[in-house]
Amino acid sequence: MANIQQVAKQAGVSVATVSRVLNGQNTVASKTRIKVEDAIKKLSYEPSMLGRNLRNSESRILLVLIPTISNPFYLEIIKGIENVAISQNYNILLCETDSNPERENIYFDLVRTKMVDGIISMDPAVNVETLIKLAEKHSIIQCSEYAIDSGIPYVTIDNEEASYLAVKHLIKIGHEKIALINSDEKYLYARQRRIGYQRALEEQGILVNNDYIIHTQHLGFENGKQAMKKILNLEDRPTAVFAVSDLLAIGALKEISTNGLHVPNDIAVVGFDKIDFSNMTNPTLTTIAQPMYKMGTIAAKMLISQIKGEEVESIILDHELVIRGSTLG
Repeated sequence: MANIQQVAKQAGVSVATVSRVLNGQNTVASKTRIKVEDAIKKLSYEPSMLGRNLRNSESRILLVLIPTISNPFYLEIIKGIENVAISQNYNILLCETDSNPERENIYFDLVRTKMVDGIISMDPAVNVETLIKLAEKHSIIQCSEYAIDSGIPYVTIDNEEASYLAVKHLIKIGHEKIALINSDEKYLYARQRRIGYQRALEEQGILVNNDYIIHTQHLGFENGKQAMKKILNLEDRPTAVFAVSDLLAIGALKEISTNGLHVPNDIAVVGFDKIDFSNMTNPTLTTIAQPMYKMGTIAAKMLISQIKGEEVESIILDHELVIRGSTLG
C-alpha cells in the first residue's frame, strides 16, 4: 500500500503539500493540486482517517445516548441522526445507558478525552449536572427529553399540549372517566404529559381522580399490562385510558382483551409516539404522532453546527393526533 511519501515523490512535491491537498486547504495552486490528485489516483493511495482526525483534533464520531435499545421510539430518531451524520462525513456511536450512572460516566469520558466530537442525549435519567458541566467545553444537544434552564439546546415536542390533545379527543367522543398510565414523574416528559391530561379534564369541569393515575417504572409492554390490570380492578372502572407511550398502550390493549373486554366499546385507548407497532394492533391504536425521524435529523444538524462553533437555538416540533380503531366504535 502506497504511503504519503510515495505520493509526494510521484507528484514531485513535498509531503506537506500532499497533506494540504488531502485536508482541502485552498493554499495549493490548482496545477499542483491536479498533480497530487493524479499521483493519489495512480498509486491508489488511501489516507489514514485516524491520523488525519488526530491532526485536526477531531474524531468525526457523534455519541448518541439512549436509555434502552428495546424501545422502538428511539429507532426512527437514530435513523435520522445517522443519515445526517453520514452525509456530513461523521459516524455515530450508539450507547445504551440503561439509566446507569456508572455506565453513563464511561460514555462521558469519551467526549472528555476527545474520542467523540459531541453528544446527543436522549436519556431522561441523565445526570443533568454532569451534562451541564460537560456542555461548558463540549458540544451537546438534548433530543426529546431535556432539562429546563440547563442552557443546553434541545429538540422536542410540546408534551403538555400533545397529551391535552389526546385527552380532549377522549372527552369529545363522550368519555369522562379517563385513566392515565404514566411513567415515573422524576422525568420531565411524564410531568408535562400529566399536566396536559389534567388540564383537559379540568377545562371540561371533570374532577381529577387520583385513583385513575397509574405510574410505571418503565415504558414496556409488560408494564402496560400490569398498569391496566390495576385499572380494571378499580371499583369505579374508567371507560378510557391514555397511556404516555405506545408500548404501554399496547400492553393495556392486551390486558383488556385477556379480560374479555372490547376496545373501544368497553374501554377506549390512546397511546403516544406512533411507533410502527401501533398500526399492527387489533384494533389499531389511536396515538399522538411524534416526528421521530425529523427529530433525529434536526438533532444531528444542531450538534454538527455546534461542533463547528455555531450558535444553535432549541426547537419545538409539531405533533399530531392520529385517530384509529382504539377510539372509533
